[in-house]
Parts: sequence; C-alpha cells; structure tokens
Amino acid sequence: MRIIQIIDSLEAGGAERMAVNYANTLVDEIDFSGLVTTRKEGALRNQINLKVSYLFLNKKRQLDFGALFRLRSFVLKNKVTHIHAHSTSFFLAVLLKCICPNLKILRHDHYGNNEFLATRPYFVLKQTASFFNGVIAVNQKLKNWSEVQLKAKNVIYLPNFPTKEIGIDEHTILKGAEGKRIVSLANLREQKNHFLLLEVAQKLKKKYPDWTFHLIGKDFEDDYSKQIIKRIKEYDLESNVFLYGSRQDVEYILNQAQIAVLTSKSEGLPVALLEYGLYKKAVVVTNVGEIPLIVQHKQNGFIVDSDDPNSFYQSVVDLITNETLRSDFGKALYATVQANYTAESVMKKYLNWLQIN
Repeated sequence: MRIIQIIDSLEAGGAERMAVNYANTLVDEIDFSGLVTTRKEGALRNQINLKVSYLFLNKKRQLDFGALFRLRSFVLKNKVTHIHAHSTSFFLAVLLKCICPNLKILRHDHYGNNEFLATRPYFVLKQTASFFNGVIAVNQKLKNWSEVQLKAKNVIYLPNFPTKEIGIDEHTILKGAEGKRIVSLANLREQKNHFLLLEVAQKLKKKYPDWTFHLIGKDFEDDYSKQIIKRIKEYDLESNVFLYGSRQDVEYILNQAQIAVLTSKSEGLPVALLEYGLYKKAVVVTNVGEIPLIVQHKQNGFIVDSDDPNSFYQSVVDLITNETLRSDFGKALYATVQANYTAESVMKKYLNWLQIN
C-alpha cells in the first residue's frame, strides 16, 4: 500500500498530531508513506520523520485548483493508492477522487465536541459520504454518529495513540517550585474549559500556595484567551498559573510535573491524556468523551464531572498530599496506555482493515 495523510495545518492540535503519528508509524510498515499539509505549516513540521515524503500545498481558498493539481501530481508521481484525510481536509480528498477515481479515500473523524453532536453541521459530510471507502472514528460516539446520520458504510473505531517526539530542540523550563507543578496540555479553546482550572487554582492557592499550574497550548488571541488572562488577574493568580503557548517538548515538560489535568467539557479521545499516561503522570480529568474508557476512577487516576469544581479540587489535593498515590496512578495509567493505545496495536488493526476493503 502507498498511503498519504492529508491535514489542513501542522499546528499542535490532536488531529494534527495524529496525522503526523500515522505518517511516521507507517513509514516502516508500507511501501510508501506521505504527508500533505494543505493550508498552513506549523510547530509539528519538525516532527515528521525524514523518511516520510512531505508536501505543503499552500492552499489559499476553498476551491484552489492550483493546490488540487499539485496534489494530483504528487499522488501520480508516488503511485499513491490511499488518501487518508484528517478532519476538514476531507473535502480536498473528495475533489481529488473526482479526477482520480481509482484512488481509495478515507475520512478520519476527530470531532471534539462529542457532548454536542446533536448540533454538529453535517450537510457537506452527508453529501460526500458516498465518495469514501471508509471512515475512521476516534471514539464510539463518532462511529455511531457517522453510521446513523450519514448512513456511512465501513466505519471503524480506532483510538488515538501517543508517540515520543523526535527532533526537538526546545527545552521549556517551567516556572514555580520544583516538585510542585501541575500541567495542562490543551490549546486555549472553549471546549477545554480552562475556567474550571482557574477556579481550582484559586481554591488551591489558599492552602497550597506553592503548587502551580502550567498551561501548555496554542493561544489563538481571541476572546476566550483574553478572558482567561483577565480571570488570572482577577483571581490574583499571576504567581500560580502560567501560560506558555504552544510547545513541542512534551516529554521535557511532563518530566517537570507531578500532576497532569484535563478540564474539558467535551472531548473525543484526547491525545494529551495518552501522553500523560506515556510519561506516567498522575491525572485528574473530566468525565467526557472516551476519557472514562481510559481512566478508571481511583484506579489509574481521578475522573470527575466537568461541572463539579469541588470534586476536581479535592482530587488534586489528594494527589498533592499523597506522593505514593501519585506514583501508583502514574504507573497504572502507563500500563493502560501500553495495553490498549500503542502505535503498534492501532497500526495492526488499521492495515488489516484496509486490506479487506
């Protein structure tokens, strides 16, 4: 098989990480593995394995025929058999299918607002559903949604998986006291619900002022991020909550942290949580998306409702005051990830699925 991944950007988001992870992992498994970025490059550019064939289309508009024919040339030159389109790049894959009808195209659904699927726009997805040879969903809710709403055929659930970064020159030094750091890996988007984190930080400051929160994720400089900065000032948390923007040295950052959190009010299957497990972090997370399939409450982490700041706070305190519990949770979460969410296990299912379709 000769497969290329298509993604709209290489900013540090979950879908973008998975496009890179698939391309990198497949490079030693199939005859040809490529990665195409359509609109914008970004921080993940240097995470691409040198053996992966890479193309940046520099697509300027929804219907950019120049970009489409550059992609066609790349596909023909490399005798590509499958186009694996992540998130919104699916439309370009459909256009390519129209001029290269022998191509097999796949849609990878990373939709994160799983708690609000009833309001998801799907007109274009439904109109193009028949073009796809298969659909990959990152959780069971999305799989069911594609089958029911789109009448999609050949839908498979494949979980996300973490990989260790390559070629990273960054060495982000976290602020705050050593041994008393809490990390959140989440872009500054509304669904990530950083206001819950700030509410917990405000409560924590009263009894454990030396413990600090470290927010790693892209700042889109929109109203949401401005409200976060405003709330930090209102709560007098400038010495307790730190914003770093997008960073690539995840391993280096997590090795400086004792606790890792996700405060999302909606999720698919967050890559950040799998990375927490990969690096044996004790976690407090919210009960959304596929998270309950990964974190079992009080066995390999704490899982609480997204509208319950008191329980979230108490769970953080329990980890702060019990170093043994932190260690036990970290090891148990690592075991969960190794058992169910490795690149090897996902690739085996993926390639078997492609071979029979």
